[in-house]
Amino acid sequence: MKIKILLTLICTSLILSCYAQQPTDSTAEKMLVYQLGNGGWPKQLEDKSVVNYGATLTPELLARIKATKDLHATFDNRATSREVVYLVQAYKKTQNKAYLTAAEKGLDYILAAQYANGGWPQYYPDKTLYRSEITYNDDAMINVLNILQDIVTQKNDFEVVNPAYIKKAEKAIIKGIDCIIKTQVKQNGVLTIWAAQYDKDSMLPAKARAFEPASLSTSESAGIVRFLMRLKNPSPEVKNAVAAAVKWFDTYKIAGYRFDRNKNISALVADNTSMAWARFYDIEKNTPIFGDRDNTIKTKLEELSPERRNGYAWYGNWGQKLIEKEYPKWLSTNGK
Repeated sequence: MKIKILLTLICTSLILSCYAQQPTDSTAEKMLVYQLGNGGWPKQLEDKSVVNYGATLTPELLARIKATKDLHATFDNRATSREVVYLVQAYKKTQNKAYLTAAEKGLDYILAAQYANGGWPQYYPDKTLYRSEITYNDDAMINVLNILQDIVTQKNDFEVVNPAYIKKAEKAIIKGIDCIIKTQVKQNGVLTIWAAQYDKDSMLPAKARAFEPASLSTSESAGIVRFLMRLKNPSPEVKNAVAAAVKWFDTYKIAGYRFDRNKNISALVADNTSMAWARFYDIEKNTPIFGDRDNTIKTKLEELSPERRNGYAWYGNWGQKLIEKEYPKWLSTNGK
């Protein structure tokens, strides 16, 4: 009996010793703490402070994290998607199963948040204000779809997740692509690009914050096109969507300019190596529009209040690489 007890104690000691010596990643450890009960992550805590993985987990901060409810789980500002990606990478480096478990719980949250029409909201389960809209804004939905595509293609370290996620991801991607195809804006029957967000029921373009009107959105559309170009053996619908979007970008480019943004003044500056686009375009006229905090829409950047003029990326070179490099390369394999 004494020998049996002694052996049990030795085995227990060895297990605890192995666990104690298990490699860890300091950022991944903090992500485990910040993860909410539903599997998602917040971008802000209950007190509105921004999630910062560089901050020390003091008793006060831990209490604030603990007080943060599931309603704060979001895909905005890369929340949830960045954690899932990082934890998968951390698991591959350390083989610490806690990281993979947390990442897969995050994948469950992602899959649960998808609408039947294939879209993803900005927040889930919070449905207040514009948080329930289908959200391409800041690449929220595309970041999620890229993760699912990595699972299906077994790329970017996602071969480590449970193989059961492959079929789930395939189904979610099919629905997501269907949503993308259905939400591409048409003008008199001609495909253009996409809005930043859409009503979850009507699937029509919708406004978000006061300065983000329902409009064609170039930054988000570039991300959508890049996702579609990742697909192997794209359908005719996907090919048409990509070709039409790139044509729109080429048609409305502002050649010979770049956008300089600083604290004093933001403006287009001549640069013969660059091309630029406004962030938002009128959904019917294809002309640049600029939203202000008072819900007004301006047609000139100079008409905005100083805070908004210099506090937002109103122009960018989002379509330049698409036109010059990425689309031609894609066409060489997927041309008509």
